[in-house]
Amino acid sequence: MRIVVGLFFLVFGEYKVFGTQFTLHGGFEGYVNSMLHDGSTYPFMVPVIEKIILPHAHLAAFLVAYGELLIGLSLILGVFSRLASVFGIILMCGIWFAGGYPGSHAAFWRYWGASLNWSIFVLCFLALIIGNPEERWSLSQIRGSTRRRR
Repeated sequence: MRIVVGLFFLVFGEYKVFGTQFTLHGGFEGYVNSMLHDGSTYPFMVPVIEKIILPHAHLAAFLVAYGELLIGLSLILGVFSRLASVFGIILMCGIWFAGGYPGSHAAFWRYWGASLNWSIFVLCFLALIIGNPEERWSLSQIRGSTRRRR
């Protein structure tokens, strides 16, 4: 699971970091503004987005892009996987609350349905934090086994 989630985040971050549309040419602002204007932002997030995120949109875009790339690399390589998972939860919850609001009159189950893009990753990150993500197929495991041989 660690490697598969890492591959997703590597792809998510790669096109944002190595392409300039998301970070420099309004892609990030476009996504954020569309979430604000279509009503999919949780009400408590509206002031945060309007007063903090959008005034610093380029910085936020770079933080998201490089954050996703680094989370992906960390999980794929199996180095600092728990720390990457904590940042992954923060990122997914931020995006979830910015764009997963089904509306104030929605049935309770719709809140979960509207969150599936993000809540599934939150659950995966929680599993990685609780479990032992670097036990297999990781640089941490390889480094640990070479130290034991000496």
